[in-house]
Amino acid sequence: MSDDYRDPSGNTEAFRAFTAREEAAGPSATPAAPNNRLPLIIGGLVAAAVVIILVLVFALS
Repeated sequence: MSDDYRDPSGNTEAFRAFTAREEAAGPSATPAAPNNRLPLIIGGLVAAAVVIILVLVFALS
């Protein structure tokens, strides 16, 4: 592994600079976060509907 990478948690000053840089980049990435959950929610609803339909089919047969 290369020695060029320095872990920012090893030095308090470097860690503070690292977190300040992450906070500055944060607002541009946050609006996309709720959209990332939409496929998961839709998939969960579809899976729940399939399970309910299977339970009803087996219960009525």
